[in-house]
Amino acid sequence: MKASETKATLSFSNGGQNVELPIYKGTMGPDVIDIRKLYAQTGMFTYDPGFMSTASCESAITYIDGDKGELLYRGYPIEQLATNCDFLETCHLLLYGELPNADQKVGFTKLVTNHTMVNEQMQFFLRGFRRDAHPMAIMTGLVGALSAFYHDSTDINNPKHREIAAIRLIAKMPTLVAMAYKYTVGQPYMYPKNELSYAGNFLHMMFATPCEEYKVSPVLERALDRIFILHADHEQNASTSTVRLCGSSGTNPFAAIAAGVACLWGPAHGGANEAALNMLYDIQKAGGVEKIGEFIKQVKDKSSNVKLMGFGHRVYKNYDPRAKLMQETCKEVLGELGLENDPLFKLAMALEKIALEDEYFVSRKLYPNVDFYSGIVQRAIGIPVPLFTAIFALARTVGWIAQLNEMIGDPEYKIGRPRQLFEGSAKRDVQPIAQR
Repeated sequence: MKASETKATLSFSNGGQNVELPIYKGTMGPDVIDIRKLYAQTGMFTYDPGFMSTASCESAITYIDGDKGELLYRGYPIEQLATNCDFLETCHLLLYGELPNADQKVGFTKLVTNHTMVNEQMQFFLRGFRRDAHPMAIMTGLVGALSAFYHDSTDINNPKHREIAAIRLIAKMPTLVAMAYKYTVGQPYMYPKNELSYAGNFLHMMFATPCEEYKVSPVLERALDRIFILHADHEQNASTSTVRLCGSSGTNPFAAIAAGVACLWGPAHGGANEAALNMLYDIQKAGGVEKIGEFIKQVKDKSSNVKLMGFGHRVYKNYDPRAKLMQETCKEVLGELGLENDPLFKLAMALEKIALEDEYFVSRKLYPNVDFYSGIVQRAIGIPVPLFTAIFALARTVGWIAQLNEMIGDPEYKIGRPRQLFEGSAKRDVQPIAQR
């Protein structure tokens, strides 16, 4: 951190002594006021529900400019990465800080590919779940259980352990997601194939059966690879902050990532693409495209509980850059599969058109976000709606691991311990039961 010559002065209207606070400048983005000594100097904490005005860490991984609609991984615009790189190159970038050269790419891809199989005992672990369990319930258990199978890489303070755990998690997540899917539909698990790409291998494990050969479509393979790239990291969001907070206690990397999976499950976070598609299903049931006007009216009505899912973003106050890329991929996939006239997809495109033109949504900057399009693409590929969030977790794993490693390597990191504004009862005495 680079300290600014300017300092912030905190003054009190009751005549209390002024407090000077250091200001730090990042490479980009707002400056930050260092309040670490505030309590020692004033006996007061800051109050910031949701941490909307608090920088919880120093990071060099991902930068978002919500006003410009800009997303950078290690300085590279997401548009360039999604167009010119594949997911494993992006993983290398997030983990090590630089894109791989040709030799490094071959070595890194081989390393990940050679770790895609999971311990056979995981199959027996899966059998403990009901077949109708939500895939995210299964994934939370499976990822946490990895520490029981790979206990040679659970020391979070050992850099080598962290690197081994990172490779294992990136490699095994597609296998675990595919196993969770196969288990819920009662089909046999398909083992990874080393000659396939990362995304191609996932498609094969998902949709192949022992009965016949499954041919991976290059268009679908690229679409899925792009979904992975666009979801790989997104700065200090809820699940990433959860992984950091969990990891700050010194727990093993698998447990920290399992905590991230559990947080991602929420409909306000990773479950947003599932919620967006369920919204489309509801409109379709109500009458389809003809009923969009009625639906939009309900969305605008503050007294109704109807929400427009898949539009707008907590950080982006402009068009989500990932959404533009996903929109292109969406059209390619629908064209490849001949689904341009599918009723649900026609409905989605009609809703998108209204939201982009209606003054109510434009003035509130409620543009379609990445969840809106990625849900449509995944459904077209054949991925069931309950699995969407598990695929998000698969993609985000590399970001979680990169953030966790960065935190552990930071000499200033401490176990997370937020403070509170207490509004409960003041101290009181327990009365004998007859007097209560």
